[in-house]
Amino acid sequence: MDADSAVAEARAALTAAGQMPDAELDLAGVALQFARIDAPEADWRAAAAHLSDLARQAVAAATADRIADAGDSIRRAEVLASVLARFGYEGDDTTYDDPANANLIRVTQRRRGLPVALGLLWLHVAEAAGWSAYGLDFPGHFLLGLEGRRGATVVDPFHGGLVMEAPALRLLLKRMEGEQAELRPGLLSAVGKRSVLLRLQNNIKLRRLRDGSLDGALACTEDMLRLAPEEAALWREAAVMNQRLDRIGQALTCLERFLSLVPDGEAAARARAMAAELRQRLN
Repeated sequence: MDADSAVAEARAALTAAGQMPDAELDLAGVALQFARIDAPEADWRAAAAHLSDLARQAVAAATADRIADAGDSIRRAEVLASVLARFGYEGDDTTYDDPANANLIRVTQRRRGLPVALGLLWLHVAEAAGWSAYGLDFPGHFLLGLEGRRGATVVDPFHGGLVMEAPALRLLLKRMEGEQAELRPGLLSAVGKRSVLLRLQNNIKLRRLRDGSLDGALACTEDMLRLAPEEAALWREAAVMNQRLDRIGQALTCLERFLSLVPDGEAAARARAMAAELRQRLN
């Protein structure tokens, strides 16, 4: 299959995933489709086979550890950490901003990744083991919650599954937001699979913007919208990017979609003002 066909196939898969309920999404499978678009020449089937191997190893490890399987969340974190360590996975501190760290195919090849990419692998193996896990809405650094009989344990996938208690979480938050930041309600709220995938792709979008590739950032945003067509903020971002690229018709289409999702409020008023200005430019 040539690169164009591979990208078209991956985008069709994303569009299909965009119609599915969040709970039914194959998290790693969708991430592979995003990765194919960014690296159509890469062997995504080998990556898929590796993910299946990871899942099998997780099942075996979970079955072998009766304490973890009985519901000890800290023991579950240790079991999953050992599975991923067996394959050599670790956070990439050396070349953190390398776009490969957000591409799941490249992550499986290099055994290195961003916090959210490694977190996605943790969620993949936890689900295979039959254990409840989810991403957390913590700012700046992806963390996950691993459920157990006595509640959830917070885990840092970038640092080998380090268990994060309140003092460590407070220090991390201060690093992300400044010395005045303190723990507050909502920081450890669970997020859905779509949110994890969008957070992964957002890293690619932001790196393209930083590198001055507005076209590339827009393409990434459009692919994110295939998966999350109800994500209003992304429609507005796409409108702004199209405007900056002087694609007025596309910008108006994006604004109309945004307004269908957010018809009222200050953001809607700004979108209508932007649309009026763009229509004047068309006349």
